[in-house]
Amino acid sequence: MGNSEAENTHRVAVLDEELCQPRKCGLECIIYCPVNKTGGECIVQRPEDNKAVISEDLCTGCGICIKKCPFDAIVIVNLARELSEEKVHQYGINSFRFYRLPTPKKGSVVGLVGRNGMGKSTVVNVLSGNLKPNLGKYNSEVSWDEVLKYFQGTELKSHFEKIASGTMRASIKPQLVYLIPKAFKGIPKELLKKYDERSVTDKLVQQLGLENILDRDVAQLSGGELQRLAVAVAAAKDAEYYFFDEPSSYNDVYQRLAVAKVMKELAEAGKSVMVVEHDMTLLDYLSDYVHILYGEPGAYGIVSTLQSTKVGINNFLEGFLPAENVRFRDKAFKFDVASSIDDVILDVPVASYSDLRKSFPSFTLSISAGKVRKGEVVGVVGANALGKTTFMKMLAGVDKPDSGTIDIGARISYKPQYLNQDYEGDVRSLLYTAYQSAIEGSSVEDQIIIPMGVKKLYEKNVKTLSGGELQKVAVTAALLREADIYALDEPSAFLDAEDRIAIAKFLQRFVRAQGRSAIIIEHDMQLIDLVADTLVIFEGEPGRQGLATAPMRKEDGMNRFLKALSITYRRDETTGRPRVNKESGRLDREQKQSGNYYYVKNH
Repeated sequence: MGNSEAENTHRVAVLDEELCQPRKCGLECIIYCPVNKTGGECIVQRPEDNKAVISEDLCTGCGICIKKCPFDAIVIVNLARELSEEKVHQYGINSFRFYRLPTPKKGSVVGLVGRNGMGKSTVVNVLSGNLKPNLGKYNSEVSWDEVLKYFQGTELKSHFEKIASGTMRASIKPQLVYLIPKAFKGIPKELLKKYDERSVTDKLVQQLGLENILDRDVAQLSGGELQRLAVAVAAAKDAEYYFFDEPSSYNDVYQRLAVAKVMKELAEAGKSVMVVEHDMTLLDYLSDYVHILYGEPGAYGIVSTLQSTKVGINNFLEGFLPAENVRFRDKAFKFDVASSIDDVILDVPVASYSDLRKSFPSFTLSISAGKVRKGEVVGVVGANALGKTTFMKMLAGVDKPDSGTIDIGARISYKPQYLNQDYEGDVRSLLYTAYQSAIEGSSVEDQIIIPMGVKKLYEKNVKTLSGGELQKVAVTAALLREADIYALDEPSAFLDAEDRIAIAKFLQRFVRAQGRSAIIIEHDMQLIDLVADTLVIFEGEPGRQGLATAPMRKEDGMNRFLKALSITYRRDETTGRPRVNKESGRLDREQKQSGNYYYVKNH
């Protein structure tokens, strides 16, 4: 058995350079390695910085070094032998490697779904021609002839022929839109004019609601404005291959649908469009096909075969790929079809407020009276610039209303929308500050830190965290504070789809089990659908006037909100997840006629 298993697998050993700290450890990986003990050199120190180097050929996969490393810096996995022939790129010894590539499809939108750290930036760089695939030969230069021979007989061959001959025209909407002001000084009008190769600026400006920002300095734009400007610039270029990396971040639901329309129109014009998107409802609405990216974050990534959107997203939620007989997650994500669980929520108000008003020079906010009950999760939805964050700040005592009273005997822990990365120190000391006590070995480590996936970040410097890591640390810090109400402003931003669902389910369990309450502002409708018991809806005119409803039953609130968006939802019969009906399709028409925008009643 052992032998045939060894013959059918190949070893992947990856070292996290940032976590490996030879000066702080006792070199346990080297001392305890059985191969080293018998005189072999499976793990050695590299001369320049003393960090570990692991020989994948000598490694027996015993896993001792993984357990002994005090900093969780080592990942060792066995992969199917046939995969080793499908390696597209490897960055170096003991570093990230990538198997298979997604296929761009002319006239279609192809979605990529998977965890962060699975290699989507490698995909972008390889398919756009910015990174030449080395087919795993990181020590030598690979010729284009070798690359073309490797992709012989696949749809990707012609794609790489164009890259090799310098005729591939690719347009990329980058993930980190907040870096745009560093790269471009000036006003959006000039930026759009510079890249408008298809004469579509006027149409894009109107579609994406950019009319009011054209003459403002790019450095003054909000996250959502930068995001939509970046989408417009990418779509205005004349290319055959378009790549949009997380186009929904910072945008509200209305803006997400507008961005989706722009991408769909590119595909309808015969272009090849690929998108990485963690908002599942949006990805479902937007894509014709999907590839699932799975593997071990930061160690290796594998691309699944091309699947229809519905099947692909359901397989992703199941954590299983039937066509490849691969289970990549040990549990499936299920959506509870039962409606709001009123019996769990105690009718004990932890906070109540009268009608509230707050005025700014050009904006007024009116909030209808309401209360937050013990054990309840209140979802807050609505367009950007209607005062949702101001409402949250007033409840948290950061801002005061001009009229009305807020009766809170409760302590509130508030996680703001924009996170500050200026903290000097590592994640452990930041969490210690929030909890005001030692966290290692404590009950909160088991109850909060480990389920949130933050324990392995202890040693990392807060300044070097990725957007998703920073978000998880910020939510964890908020939950560690002693409070009765957790007020979280956009906790899903920068998180991948898997983390969003896991954290939504965790928040709901945590709030119920601890008898606490939560108020969550969120634009990811799948997350709100999963986590909220009641909804407060913000309506009005963005930037001028905001009107907030009293908390209402989730079903009534969703119905009202979806009606304003003019979209209808059905439940997927396999997973119970919310799906947007095709515009003007039979279900969409029937549900609109019956006035039932949120799920058909018979469920």
